[in-house]
Amino acid sequence: MTMRRAILAAGVAAVCALSYAGQMPPAATSFIPYSDARPILEAFGNEAPEGLGRKSAEELEAQWPQWVAGRDAAIRARLEQGDWDTLVHWMMFGTSFTKRVRLTPENIQNLEPPATAAASPGATAAVEMLRGRMEDLVDALSAKAPTQNERILFARRMLTKKGFQLEQAAGREAAREFLRGQLARMLREQAGYAETLDAARRLGNATEEFAARSTLYRERGLSLDTSLSPNLAVERSLAELQRRGLLARGSVRRVAIVGPGLDFTDKQSGFDFYPQQSVQPFAVMDALLRLGLANEPQLRVTTFDISPRVNDHLTRAVNRARRGASYVVQLPFDAGVPWTAEMRAYWKNFGARIGTPTAAAALPAALKHLSIRAVRIRAGEVAQLRVRDLNVVLARPRLTANEKFDLIIATNILVYYDSFEQSLALANVEHMLRPGGFFLCNNALLELPSSRVRSAGYLTTQYSERGDDGDHVVWYQRQKD
Repeated sequence: MTMRRAILAAGVAAVCALSYAGQMPPAATSFIPYSDARPILEAFGNEAPEGLGRKSAEELEAQWPQWVAGRDAAIRARLEQGDWDTLVHWMMFGTSFTKRVRLTPENIQNLEPPATAAASPGATAAVEMLRGRMEDLVDALSAKAPTQNERILFARRMLTKKGFQLEQAAGREAAREFLRGQLARMLREQAGYAETLDAARRLGNATEEFAARSTLYRERGLSLDTSLSPNLAVERSLAELQRRGLLARGSVRRVAIVGPGLDFTDKQSGFDFYPQQSVQPFAVMDALLRLGLANEPQLRVTTFDISPRVNDHLTRAVNRARRGASYVVQLPFDAGVPWTAEMRAYWKNFGARIGTPTAAAALPAALKHLSIRAVRIRAGEVAQLRVRDLNVVLARPRLTANEKFDLIIATNILVYYDSFEQSLALANVEHMLRPGGFFLCNNALLELPSSRVRSAGYLTTQYSERGDDGDHVVWYQRQKD
């Protein structure tokens, strides 16, 4: 968009040269009011979403409550598609339901386009590998023997809810056909993302490429997957803010994590041999305490997510911690990847400030090449978490001045939204931050004239020598009123 390019040129280029569907937010939150949305609507004008453009201010104000509630329901509905994406990745990479070899990036590339009668030997082999894994997965989901495998239980519920009768042969075949369709859709989407990025690269403009990446998944299902790597980029950014004198020792007391994630099976590795876990809340705690930016008795971390699964997982962890139970984070690490020295050191030292080393999960035979360590996070740290349901794109918590956050972090979250929704999210972040507070995000966001949140710098972190394996984390600071 013309407006987008103009604002990025003035903003991001200068620093680079987030309940169930249909429900209202809980009483402690509220949707963004029209008064805060109005300058954003005015800036976008006819480029505003369908139904909001070419209307008078009076019409927009009257329509706003209905639009924002409907949009909240639509965003939450995207969680289901993200869950199907997760199950497809699990089907390709998982080891808990099969002894067959995992697919590799080369195998997946051979699946696209779909194999034909004239398919190459590589494509034929990839299709056969996937067919076998799919059969094993559906067999595991339809098994009558009791299981405690939470991934199998969840996938079984997903397919049963879709109407597939897994106890019948016809139902199992229908489920396999459905999963094949989900895979085909996902491969088409991945090809589209690659094409978008290639087009942005050909422009030869780093700002334009970053902008394209920043809204890349705006029509994709909302995935919950998480991994260790982005937390290195966050920690490095915090250290740099400290070095520049922008964050002082002991100055961070209240922290918000938008979209903390749940490690069911991620899109690159798909490890499933340990229980589901969330990583970022504890990674941020660890970093802040290690850097001396926070003092342990005063640090409070709040998580905001729209996924009932994420919120339930963290709530149960907090409740167990209040009864004295710790929380174990498993840290698999493929030593064969050409990681940077920083990434290797980060993996080795993760959790040292908030926990102790503990016995790691046993590696399956197919993953004997991995290194793995585990950290037992102390119950006291886990109990400090506050878990909240919130759609940061459209809603904000009701906070007093003393409750506002010193630091808000959202990595791999706003990439699922377009520029208009990102601008609404930034207005909510502004409301949540204290003056001088920071918002760390790995997206290029529009800095509209009405916003008091401005970019203050950025840092690029490379995780390995593999192409595109890194993050640009931009530091947005809340200006004074």
